[in-house]
Amino acid sequence: MAETIEYDLIVIGGGPAGYAGAIRAGQLGKKVACIELERAGGTCLNWGCIPTKALLKSAEFFRALQKADTFGITAKDVGFDFGKVMDRSRGVAGQMAKGIEFLFRKHKVDYFVGRAQVTVPTMVEIIEGEHKGKFFKTKNVLLATGCQPRRMAGVAVDGQRVLTSREALEPRARPPKSLVIIGAGAIGVEFAYFFNAFGSKVTLVEMLPQIVPVEDEEVARSLQRSFEKQGITVFVNTKVENVRVGKESVVLSLLKTGEAKPVEIEAESLLIAIGVTPHLERTLSSSVQLELERGYVKVNDRYESSVPGIYAAGDIIGPPWLAHVATYEAVNAVAAMFGHGHGGRVKVFPGATYCHPQIASVGITEKIAKEKGLDYRVGKFPFTASGKAVAAGDSEGFVKVISEAKTGEILGAHILGHEAPELIAEYVLAMNLEASIEEVHHSIHAHPTLSEALMEAAAATTGEAIHI
Repeated sequence: MAETIEYDLIVIGGGPAGYAGAIRAGQLGKKVACIELERAGGTCLNWGCIPTKALLKSAEFFRALQKADTFGITAKDVGFDFGKVMDRSRGVAGQMAKGIEFLFRKHKVDYFVGRAQVTVPTMVEIIEGEHKGKFFKTKNVLLATGCQPRRMAGVAVDGQRVLTSREALEPRARPPKSLVIIGAGAIGVEFAYFFNAFGSKVTLVEMLPQIVPVEDEEVARSLQRSFEKQGITVFVNTKVENVRVGKESVVLSLLKTGEAKPVEIEAESLLIAIGVTPHLERTLSSSVQLELERGYVKVNDRYESSVPGIYAAGDIIGPPWLAHVATYEAVNAVAAMFGHGHGGRVKVFPGATYCHPQIASVGITEKIAKEKGLDYRVGKFPFTASGKAVAAGDSEGFVKVISEAKTGEILGAHILGHEAPELIAEYVLAMNLEASIEEVHHSIHAHPTLSEALMEAAAATTGEAIHI
């Protein structure tokens, strides 16, 4: 008879939701196990957030060296070894995965690699991998299985001609000479910047009216102009039709809204970045029926599913598909299941995109403010007026903040520019504390810093910015 081990919590999935939930439960003194299909860290750490940031840093550094003379530095014959660029990315992911495995040991979390299935609400079995056949009895289950790249119907992913973000991160000796990217969300624009920096002829195609569709329209327009200056060809309001994959290239038809005749385009490779789909394959047995919504697990404010004792957090419960939101959700799910105070469902959260210039945002866009009929004001400050940005040679972009006209309540903030994801935290905190735009304005910021632009944008709301 197979051995049965009893736990307070079994976490299925080891990504930002899964490992955070498991570690938090361990901190609370609970007996917990985490079962991950591939490696600790999940998609984000191994095939997403972390390795892509390593690639983007290489691209940013290479671009900086190409303009070294503007800083009075001589750097002749600057080249690159693309294989080493890719290998560094994999090395960074591997190092961070080892860090998660260390944290599991530190917090006495039992860690298993394999495919787990909830056979009944209080029983989990490993059905694939070296631990196949192990059964675990548990009081609670946390589903944190995440999402996977969405595929295009009729277009097979082969890792050579047709890629998703997963295949694009696999080691290769050289970048494609030409690349079409379908989808201009965060993943699409990050890969567009990366491959363009290393010499690929990149074409970026978006079906919606703007690239980075969730961002403020002004940010999207400015990023598109920047991309075009960098040599990236951008199509918006454009559908992709009739994809033909050959031995040496991919041919596509691009049909722009309002035009009768499509444009034919050929490239060495195609990268599909059209979103994600929930990943619950074989995670639940036929006897465990959870309420789903468009394939995502439906949960209440305590992150509990329709079946008592089964919780879910992260991408598997739907948008926003962000690693930091997943961590927040999982930590609060664990707090809820064990009777600790919890913060409920996420409300205020930042988004970040690491192309160049970078993007970060929190709250609503100006378009949404208009659509809601809100009485709002806008404050904007360009980085060209920031002494620190100009001194650093990176003054592209701006800070834009939206606030309620009468009360000064901050409704949203949008940053395009160097270190935008680092800067947005101030406005996230301000919104969580219900600080007004005036309070940000009157908080003294060190000079010279990029963060001064946050203060100046707040001051610009009432025409009080000093440096514009």
